[in-house]
Amino acid sequence: MNQKELQHLYWRAGFGMHPILHNVNSKDRKNVVDALFANSKTFSPIHIDLSYLDGINPMDFKKYPSLAKEINEKNIKSILELNYKWIEQLIQPKEVLRERMTLFWANHFVCRDRNPKYAQQYNNTLRYYALGDFRAFIKAISKEAAMLRYLNGKQNRKHKPNENFARELMELFTLGEGQYSEKDIKESARAFTGYNHDFEGNFRLREFQHDNESKTFLGHIGKFDGDDIIDIILENKQCALFISDKIYRYFVNPVPNKNHIEAMADVFFKDYNIENLIRFVFMSDWFYDEVNIGAKIKSPIEFLVGMANTIPVEFENKKDLIKIQKLLGQTLLDPPNVAGWKGDKAWIDANTIMVRLKLASLLFNNAVISLKEHGDFNDSFREKYFKRSKDKLPFKTLPNWEAFLDNFNSIETENLHEYIIQGTLNKGTADYLESLSKKSKQDYCIQLMSLPEYQMC
Repeated sequence: MNQKELQHLYWRAGFGMHPILHNVNSKDRKNVVDALFANSKTFSPIHIDLSYLDGINPMDFKKYPSLAKEINEKNIKSILELNYKWIEQLIQPKEVLRERMTLFWANHFVCRDRNPKYAQQYNNTLRYYALGDFRAFIKAISKEAAMLRYLNGKQNRKHKPNENFARELMELFTLGEGQYSEKDIKESARAFTGYNHDFEGNFRLREFQHDNESKTFLGHIGKFDGDDIIDIILENKQCALFISDKIYRYFVNPVPNKNHIEAMADVFFKDYNIENLIRFVFMSDWFYDEVNIGAKIKSPIEFLVGMANTIPVEFENKKDLIKIQKLLGQTLLDPPNVAGWKGDKAWIDANTIMVRLKLASLLFNNAVISLKEHGDFNDSFREKYFKRSKDKLPFKTLPNWEAFLDNFNSIETENLHEYIIQGTLNKGTADYLESLSKKSKQDYCIQLMSLPEYQMC
């Protein structure tokens, strides 16, 4: 593999790479890909301090209203802490490919829960199954407390079925629109009746609320439960095609290639093993085609984490991490709806592009940013926004330039763009870079991260 191919792989399988990765013993594609998967065999769950919930009984909230208010306030802070922890784990992952896959699945099996215990458990379930058995993955998701709450599974009962989860299971999670009937939704909903959880978030099937009668679903007849419904769905190759299409658009190119996606589906349909599917993609020659390099607009999280991966940075106020996510248009644990973020061109608008183009300077020069709805940026933005006011907030950061210089020690400043920018530079940008001073590797890196081309990966 050449440098461009390595860079491409590590931006899709992770969040960029350091030159030190070029010092591996072999650049053989199989060895490099094998190492990615080997490093993600382990599972490192996220844990935040939730000890304040120990011994709490749901009935206590009715007896003591003040306790309910106190717990709610702590829950809000814990959700923020979970966000911070997730960002930290993305920036410094022990298992980089597993973390990248967790981020992908979070926008596939979309869920939002304000209970930090259930949100943490759900996030770790995504992480645990991220490279595993897709069949077991869906069945686990269907029984997660957060999902049961988010899509009204707890309200799905024998005499009054709730169709929310059944509909999204097929439309968004497995088959896609137009691949099932309204009757299939109704019959599927009956199979998931009685699904519930206890206060700790453990799955419980309420037998008296479950419909044990015969159901007709996608041409099959039987006394199906939820797991049976999932098994029937996976018998349809459309499920493998649907997932392969989403994987392709996320990891390869937002413009689908029918032949490549069908080849992926052939692999996935054999056993629904996620690792085998992703390995097939990373080993395929077409993955490294020029048309796919630099073809994706970075999501806000990819953008932020990629910069912090290149230049390690600490935030004096962790809440700034939330504010940056909001300004960029993607806040972890807070999806806009059950369909998640649209991605691709939807990431960029007149406001977010201005934030993106200035963010490197803001983070790595201790500059500031306007929080007005229509941010005001110009050449004197540092001076204009340096003082704190009610609608302007300085981001106090501590960039670790020593680590950056150490990681990029072997790279000449004039060649830095080869490691920072994906794809081919247009002539205007190339001419602009020629005109810049290369005396400071730090300044040049910030300038590279402020280019429109840096939005792509």
